[in-house]
Amino acid sequence: MTSLFTQEIRLSKRHEEIVSQRLMLLQKMESKFGDLNKGKASQMQAAETAFKRNLSLLKDIEVAEQSLRTRIHPLPSPEVVSLETLYWASVEEYIPKWEQFLLGRAPYPIGVDDQKEAENTIQNEAQQ
Repeated sequence: MTSLFTQEIRLSKRHEEIVSQRLMLLQKMESKFGDLNKGKASQMQAAETAFKRNLSLLKDIEVAEQSLRTRIHPLPSPEVVSLETLYWASVEEYIPKWEQFLLGRAPYPIGVDDQKEAENTIQNEAQQ
């Protein structure tokens, strides 16, 4: 009977050791899990901060780009805009006449006395 009693005590102590080891392992796991969560939270915070910084930098670059564009290509004066408008209106007016001439269906569209001379001039310019 004593041997059973000592065996019971020994098993009880072994059980306590196992339970104690289990508790320590669980605490280590919780600690590591907590550290991982803190690390992930820190990474998420850093990523969010970097994202906001990048957005801010992009906006700054866009503003700088716009500023450079206005310096390089300033808005033309109203006189220039008016001249451009008149020029393109003239071009649109003469397109049908030039189109027929270039297709060989009509004479030189601008009042030139010698059409052959005008055609030669155009051919020479095209060759250059």
